[in-house]
Amino acid sequence: MSSRTNRAVLFTLLFGAIAVVVMNTWLAFRSVDVLLQSEFWVQHTLEVIGQVERIMSSAKDAETGNRGFLITGEDTYLAPYTQAVSDLPAEVDRFKQLTADNAVQQANAREMRAVLDQRLDLLKQGIGQRRSGDVDTDLQALALSGTGKTEMDHLRAIADRMESAEQTLLILREASAKEASLRARLTIGLASAMDFLLIILMFRYLQRERAMRVDSELAAERLAAARAQSESNAIEARANAARAEAVSAEIHLLNATLEERVRLRTAELETTNRELEAFSYSVSHDLRAPLRTIDGFSLALEEDYTEAVDAVGRDYIRRVRTGVQRMGQLIDALLQLSRITRQELTREPFDLSEIAESVAADLQQANPERELTFHIEPGLPVNGDPKLLRVALENLLGNAVKFSARVECPVIDIGWDPTARSHGAWFIRDNGAGFDMFYADKLFNAFNRLHGDKDFKGSGIGLATVARVIRRHHGDIWADSIVGHGATFWFTLG
Repeated sequence: MSSRTNRAVLFTLLFGAIAVVVMNTWLAFRSVDVLLQSEFWVQHTLEVIGQVERIMSSAKDAETGNRGFLITGEDTYLAPYTQAVSDLPAEVDRFKQLTADNAVQQANAREMRAVLDQRLDLLKQGIGQRRSGDVDTDLQALALSGTGKTEMDHLRAIADRMESAEQTLLILREASAKEASLRARLTIGLASAMDFLLIILMFRYLQRERAMRVDSELAAERLAAARAQSESNAIEARANAARAEAVSAEIHLLNATLEERVRLRTAELETTNRELEAFSYSVSHDLRAPLRTIDGFSLALEEDYTEAVDAVGRDYIRRVRTGVQRMGQLIDALLQLSRITRQELTREPFDLSEIAESVAADLQQANPERELTFHIEPGLPVNGDPKLLRVALENLLGNAVKFSARVECPVIDIGWDPTARSHGAWFIRDNGAGFDMFYADKLFNAFNRLHGDKDFKGSGIGLATVARVIRRHHGDIWADSIVGHGATFWFTLG
């Protein structure tokens, strides 16, 4: 091949490589732009749902303030009512702005505005009658509040329609955002692979050209030896071809079997992910809604009827609210455990000490009244998912702080033990309450708590979450403790 031909081929390859890189860059930017648009619409839908909840909250504030004034006649009770009357028009207008592209929601907004105006006018009449000072008129105002139940039910029905429509949009937009995210990752990954392939091809081309020049110089010397060995090489070549054909057939069969197994496994994983998503949706919506209702009405009883019940009744209300809040914490813990299972694991090398120091600083800030001492070994290298391992450290260090609450000077150590199980492991040690090793096999199971809730508050999910993170890294976790002398947790990463 002449030098002129070589230069033409090289120029063509360079031009082609630049064109491919430019195209890949454009595709990557385009995919990211689509992803950002999808995420914007998801956030927009969440904002609309939140606006509906703010409107209903203001309406309830107006009802509560009006009722308090009608009962007591004190103007201080009108503060929530006055604020709600001021806020509601702007909040409804804000909702109309957010849903300007949705004719159904615009109709719902107009209907809600009409019902709100009617209800606020009725509340205003009750306030005017109460200010007249006539007791019979006061009773009429209270009766007006009772007749407003139909209007409030109508208002709630409108709000439910609004939220239902937005929830449907949210599901569609979240699916679109997820698809856009996957497409962006695939596009960027494919672009990177093509760029890498181009680099390899260019390198191989230049290497081949150099090798050809060297070969041409040695060709004359090899020709004589090649003729003598040509026959034996031909026999060996036929044998190699036969072996290669057999190996190729075997590889083809294995690939076909592997593809079927991958397809079945992928279908199973997709089914599991859909079930987990349905579970998360049910927990975050179907369970939280009645909890918010219970908490809201309990708060209303506690604030509006505190004088109508005795101390025992108020204690019962407090226990109901405490139980609701406890249930909310358990739901949050279960959702975190579910997200840990479904979240994509991305390994990268990083400094575990930096994350430990960040978590320790957060714990010290959250417990300013305690003298917490953290001994963190610097420069602990690790290869794993930083987000997931931060969740694990938050639970492990949080437990160490919690179970050393009764120690005058709590000390928590984080470091590397090269002697642990012969190959070494990271460890977290505290001087807290410890636990009975008889129950160590239950330590990392969900809801299996070794200490009572009266002694140390908790959900029973933290160590199960830690174990899930470590196992997703193909590692192992174990613990050792003596009651009253603290505990040590070791973990490894595969």
